[in-house]
Amino acid sequence: MNKTRRLFSLHSWFGLLSGVFLLLLGLSGSFLVFRDEIDHLANHTLLTVQPPSMDGHSGNAPCCPGTRHTPGTRSLAQFYRIITDRYPNLDGIAWLNPNARPEEAYDFRLYLNDVHLFTYDLGLISFNPYTGAILREGKSSDFTPSLIEWIYQFHFSFQLGTPGAALTAIFGLTMLVSLLTGLVVYRKSIWKVLFFRARLNRKNWRTLSSDLHRIVGVWALLLNSVIFFTGFWMNLFAFKPASWHNEITPTKPNTLTGLSLDTLYRKALAQMPDLQPSSVYLPTQPERMFRVSGPVNGQLALFGGSNSVSLDGQTGAVKQVSRLSQKGTWAKIEATFFPLHVGNYGGLPVKILYVLIGLTPGLLSITGFLLWWRRMSKPVRKVTRTAILAKSV
Repeated sequence: MNKTRRLFSLHSWFGLLSGVFLLLLGLSGSFLVFRDEIDHLANHTLLTVQPPSMDGHSGNAPCCPGTRHTPGTRSLAQFYRIITDRYPNLDGIAWLNPNARPEEAYDFRLYLNDVHLFTYDLGLISFNPYTGAILREGKSSDFTPSLIEWIYQFHFSFQLGTPGAALTAIFGLTMLVSLLTGLVVYRKSIWKVLFFRARLNRKNWRTLSSDLHRIVGVWALLLNSVIFFTGFWMNLFAFKPASWHNEITPTKPNTLTGLSLDTLYRKALAQMPDLQPSSVYLPTQPERMFRVSGPVNGQLALFGGSNSVSLDGQTGAVKQVSRLSQKGTWAKIEATFFPLHVGNYGGLPVKILYVLIGLTPGLLSITGFLLWWRRMSKPVRKVTRTAILAKSV
């Protein structure tokens, strides 16, 4: 068996072994590209709030000066107190949308722990920022009134906790191997496809599936390689023994911050005035830091929320001020991994492209299976002794 045939065999088996899972990852990933938009569309009435009039009707103090919020929002400390009272044993809380518009609800990610290895305990709670009313809450595995959270957790862990996150990382690698071996196997077709010289042969399902597999594979090769590699990289935490240990270790009771979260927030923004907050981590355990993350003014969206300010939640001491511009080359490359994986860096055209590319692993899995089935179903030709002798003459 020559090198190309061995690579073709490797390409086929990697595709077959992971085909169904890649189909599910691709479909869920395409759905999640417009995750925020779908969530707001499906829950528009629920998540749209009415800002109070500006005549002093509301007696609440503005939350966190420096953000885009209108006066009358509840303080960050009030939301923190409500959450920690309802959930006394949290690994942490993340404010997901400090850049929310005045008419949008506040969303807080909850890091829960039910001490079961095969559940990855994420939750979400949304508030009316002006009244403090809870609009929705629950674990991602059974979240209502929307399936968005369930699909999100399924996409990176198959709803199987940390082992599931490791499994998705492994399938990311198998897809990468399948793509790279396919690059070698179909190398003679690459330029034909890229210059639109390859045509679909609709003679029968065999020729059609073969041409589709080759053409779609070539066009989706680069972006699929990026998406599956970055997905693998972001799930590397699941291979650390500490991640498995933490999942089965009961979380200690909450230790609340010693200073007001609003004070910590203002101090963090003062350390980096050009920071545009996109996420705020609220510690509930004494070893964790209060952290504000996001881009800075003028930064490309491709680098995401790669700047941050971390403070000691008890004393307010500044622990770290991290600017992307001061980091090394690898750190700058790594900062692009999340935006490259989710496609949130180029507006609507890029998102549409990611949706289409997300469908290709499923299509490649189906056409690849059909090609394999065609080869397996071919009758084995019997070679007679006479034919062998005739061939040797």
